[in-house]
Amino acid sequence: MSLKKYIDLTIRMVRYNLKIIFAGKFFWFLLAAFAFFAFFMFQQAWNRVEINEGSIYNLLLFPCLLLIFYPIVFGIQNDEDNRILEIIFGIPNYRFKVWGVRMLMIYVANYFILVLFAYVARVLLYPVNTVEMAFQLLFPMLFFGNLAFMFSTTTRSGNGTAVIMIIFGLVFFIFMNANKQITHTYWNIFLNPFSIPNDIHPMIWQNTILKSRLFLLIGAVIWLMIGFLNLQGREKFV
Repeated sequence: MSLKKYIDLTIRMVRYNLKIIFAGKFFWFLLAAFAFFAFFMFQQAWNRVEINEGSIYNLLLFPCLLLIFYPIVFGIQNDEDNRILEIIFGIPNYRFKVWGVRMLMIYVANYFILVLFAYVARVLLYPVNTVEMAFQLLFPMLFFGNLAFMFSTTTRSGNGTAVIMIIFGLVFFIFMNANKQITHTYWNIFLNPFSIPNDIHPMIWQNTILKSRLFLLIGAVIWLMIGFLNLQGREKFV
């Protein structure tokens, strides 16, 4: 196969998968993410709350998680509804060629959406580094996104996975905020890297952020591997 044909085939494959990933209800989730983000920004400005990089990160965290909710939670169910699961399972190494590539495209696309959101915040609220802000948000996105993928391969139902993820998200949020001992430690899944505590040395804080990102990244890899292992039982899906 010539290089031109290979590039042509790759572009067509990317377009096809993007149509599958972001078709249907994704537009409404994107709209909802921006609506929540705009509402939170308006609320901050209206209440004249002190705005800094840490507050912008908090504003973007919920829209960040909402952006990955539909394409990952309902990914397998959408394939089943479109009657293409049988075709997918017939592809050699389908787990990596189909779902692995799809998830990569989801995260890349959502990263650029977050850059756009951060730019809006930069123009309207506070001058943040949009690229760095979106990069830091990638870690909780990967952690929860791959966790949702793992549950979707277990339940094989978008609605069931959605319920589980909402419950887990609420439990994580309540536990992390209620337990003051881990609020500023790397065990806090929602750790804000831009909110520097007054009683912690900057060097120690940088080390905590590094450990936090490694913790989220390792967790994301574990969830992804379990999800791929679950996909080996193709008889459960077709």
